Amino acid sequence: MPDSTSPDQRELEQLRARVATLEAERTPSRERRHPFRAVASVVLIVLGCLLAPLSVVATWTADIVGDTDRYVDTVAPLAADRDIQNAAANRATDAVMAHLDLPALLQQVAPAQRPLVEKALGKLGDSLEGAVRSFVHDKAQDVVASDAFQTVWTDANRRVHATVDKALTGSGGGAVKLEKDTVTVDLAPVVDQVEQRLVDSGLSAAGRLPAVHTDFTVVRSDDIGRVRTYFRVLQLAGAWLPVLAVLLVAAGVLLSRHRRRTLIVSALCFAFATLLLGIALTVFRVVYLDALPAGISQPAAGSVYDTLTRFLRTGVRVVVALGVVIALAAWLTGPGRRARLARRLWHSGIGAVRTTADHAGLRTGPVGPFLRHYRTWAVWILAAAAVLTYLLWPYPTGWVVVGLALALLFALSVVDFLSYDSFEAPLDDRGKDTPA
Repeated sequence: MPDSTSPDQRELEQLRARVATLEAERTPSRERRHPFRAVASVVLIVLGCLLAPLSVVATWTADIVGDTDRYVDTVAPLAADRDIQNAAANRATDAVMAHLDLPALLQQVAPAQRPLVEKALGKLGDSLEGAVRSFVHDKAQDVVASDAFQTVWTDANRRVHATVDKALTGSGGGAVKLEKDTVTVDLAPVVDQVEQRLVDSGLSAAGRLPAVHTDFTVVRSDDIGRVRTYFRVLQLAGAWLPVLAVLLVAAGVLLSRHRRRTLIVSALCFAFATLLLGIALTVFRVVYLDALPAGISQPAAGSVYDTLTRFLRTGVRVVVALGVVIALAAWLTGPGRRARLARRLWHSGIGAVRTTADHAGLRTGPVGPFLRHYRTWAVWILAAAAVLTYLLWPYPTGWVVVGLALALLFALSVVDFLSYDSFEAPLDDRGKDTPA
């Protein structure tokens, strides 16, 4: 039976068979020559992703220990926090009441002053101590709500910075105490001001109280002593650990045969590993507050915890945003069908705008041909400018990363608009070609 296939079809089938044979011979050969590359790539990327959350913690440790002004600026607003004020007022009230011997003090008050005392205390009824405590607590609330308390709080936390260093790294010291894994602030200046207000209100016997010292707990954890060695290592690592993590992932991507796909997966894994740190911070907050002794105000401790971990949460958001942006950029610039469709829609939209501008008589002059000739350079310069801006930003946040990505996208759209090919020979009103 004669062969009914045409010569062109037979030639096409032969070419397909030859290509299949060459592919079958080439793929095993490459795999045999470079079996270690895939393994090394995976190991490097996994190590880099494991270092991602530690990098955020290392950066936080270096900042919170090495920058006193930043620490003070962060915790200073806590002086106006209602939970902090209530906890400080309660501590000051307890300290004053512990040294007030009411019967003895009232006997020591001169007869001429007793009407002032009674007027200041109001109707005591059967509960003298309760009325006095309420009176003292009101004065303490006035003190902690004043600007004087903000000054005391700021000065104390400037000294606390050295103790946080001691708590987390085992070095430092200062007037603020670290005892039994607890960082405390002495509220003696606040108590002194409460006593002075009591004296000004008519309770002159309060002026004869001895110096009263009471502690306000800033940080408490039974794990401080156990983890300080690890914090010391992270402090020394500082900004180098993030660089190492990024270099490990970059080396893994370069070793991979499918670099674009590996870059997308690595960026997302890097972001996910850091996101786990953010989840751990939320979970640990509940565990930390539940483990506090009964005498410590949980709302105040929660406010302090949220403030001290704000740097960490910001770092988590930055890394997650960077990972998603890098993965999305790598996908959009890839050869995938959906990525090509997205790019066609992008260019079609810009082309429609350019066509409308062309019909409106708008011209780019020499800018259009210049950008068409150096478009690749313009794209790389804009991308480098965005990266440099991020690196030079003092304390970037997740919104900074998103903002820079959107700004870069807008700049690229302007370049595409000005360098669109339809302006090479637009039509004039008579339908003839005219130079751009």
